[in-house]
Amino acid sequence: MDQILYDAGDDGVAVVTLNRPEAANAQTMALLDDLDAALTRAARDEGVKVIVLRANGRHFSAGHDLKDRWPGPGEITLEWIYDAETRRYLEYALKWRNIPKPTVAAVQGKCIAAGLMLCWPCDLIVAAENAEFSDPVVHMGIGGVEYHGHTWELGARKAKEILFTGRPLSAREAEQVGMVNRVVPLGELDASALELARQIAAMPSFGLRQAKRAVNQTQDVQGFYAALQAVFDIHQTGHGNALSVSGFPILTRLDEMKQKLK
Repeated sequence: MDQILYDAGDDGVAVVTLNRPEAANAQTMALLDDLDAALTRAARDEGVKVIVLRANGRHFSAGHDLKDRWPGPGEITLEWIYDAETRRYLEYALKWRNIPKPTVAAVQGKCIAAGLMLCWPCDLIVAAENAEFSDPVVHMGIGGVEYHGHTWELGARKAKEILFTGRPLSAREAEQVGMVNRVVPLGELDASALELARQIAAMPSFGLRQAKRAVNQTQDVQGFYAALQAVFDIHQTGHGNALSVSGFPILTRLDEMKQKLK
């Protein structure tokens, strides 16, 4: 079964779907590569004006599939981790953020850790009432996921609270701080996201592209891009510490938490 589904209609909207519901849409390296290919396809398709990113199943994404991503203990180096995470995590997320077309994420259920690196690069987020957003990787001795959108999405104090405690942020809380645009009943999530996307698709494509660039460039002038690069290196010190302590870059607690979602 394809891990990523792609559907582009004649309404100017392409729908890209995470399709690994049996694993709560946990992200393998192959899934991320396929997702990048689908988003690139939509970006290049002249008939597509808006992209919707959604997920099949109960949960949007449980984050990285920890069974997929690493060589074994004694075989892994910090250089390997740095190179792998630069390409598939940081660079992919930044690339998706800067797609020259509006993107809308439709999020339901759990959106954990690397799940944030799928919805945060999108321009707009529509969340179901049952959506919960969390980054509990401090449990692993790491200060947050590779794409540090936390401070920009939540504000400094709320970002610290979520990281320090590991607790999930509800859809309503996320809406209150401006991270989520709309909260809708679960049964209306897909229809609401599509309705919003079609409304946007009725606007001139060049105007949309310029409006998106204006906002993204303003954030970058304020330090967004430089901050993400710096915090990515901070993230790597967590892996380096874990390697020095245990010989392996991650602990098991986060994986245990994900097992409860299946």
